[in-house]
Amino acid sequence: MASPASSAPGGVAVVGSGLIGRSWAMLFASAGFKVKLYDIEQRQVTYALDSIRKEMKLLERSGSLKGSLGAEEQLSLISSCSDIREAVEGALHVQECVPENLELKKQLFAQLDGIVGDQVVLSSSSSCLLPTRLFSGLVHVKQCLVAHPVNPPYYVPLVELVPHPETAPATVDRTYALMRKIGQSPVRLMKEVDGFALNRLQYAIISEAWRLVEEGVVSPGDLDLVMSDGLGMRYAFIGPLETMHLNAEGMLSYCDRYSEGMKHVLKTFGPVPEFSGAAAEKVHQAMCVKVPDDPEHLAARREWRDRCLMRLARLKSQLQPQ
Repeated sequence: MASPASSAPGGVAVVGSGLIGRSWAMLFASAGFKVKLYDIEQRQVTYALDSIRKEMKLLERSGSLKGSLGAEEQLSLISSCSDIREAVEGALHVQECVPENLELKKQLFAQLDGIVGDQVVLSSSSSCLLPTRLFSGLVHVKQCLVAHPVNPPYYVPLVELVPHPETAPATVDRTYALMRKIGQSPVRLMKEVDGFALNRLQYAIISEAWRLVEEGVVSPGDLDLVMSDGLGMRYAFIGPLETMHLNAEGMLSYCDRYSEGMKHVLKTFGPVPEFSGAAAEKVHQAMCVKVPDDPEHLAARREWRDRCLMRLARLKSQLQPQ
């Protein structure tokens, strides 16, 4: 019988071994891909592999490990690498996960551009840097795109695929298929836009949430309940457009019934908040009552969040429409 490594469907290089890089490595390994996890310092990769091992073992014990392979089999597919040429050798896909710094990312992609061939996809995990800023001028620009995950990607499946104007359609198609293969939910953006789709929606919510608190309409705690026990209950399963469609006799009925009210409310929205000063202090204090901002409490709350996301993911998989 072939070993997991020898029967793996191909190679992937993950460049950057922080939280996002580790999560990507776990996702690719869960689908049977051999993963080379690269970082500039070997000790960072060693720490990352140790963290991945602990997390995979916990996931296996709780029955939440993704994929058909056991934890040890998946771990055998992930190797560390401190030489970038060695990391990308034989890779079909390179997933960049370095800090969100434009110059750092540009330098990295320029370096990758000089060492990869014409078949590998160069993909950035950037959450807001536009592909034209990251990839313009590269020889292999047709092979480049942004694949922006949601943090943490192992527990939240959405991935936004954002092409450069010169990205080949085949590059997007290949990446879309790869994301589906590893269990993610890819969405295609037809063109680049600041904030992509997810953060544009997220920032719109944050902005109005901030204004409502700043203007004394609602407390920070109650504002969060509006989302977690209100809108978020629906949005965990259906999006805002389907919500409109279902909340009337179809979309046209909803627009006919509610458009005037929506336009009236939207015209009352204020300017973009500064996210500083007294309002920031007020929100900070309210959040710290719920979750103190020391590393221990924040880490514990994130672990609780991730467990909730795992349970929600299992529930959603059971409730998919036929």
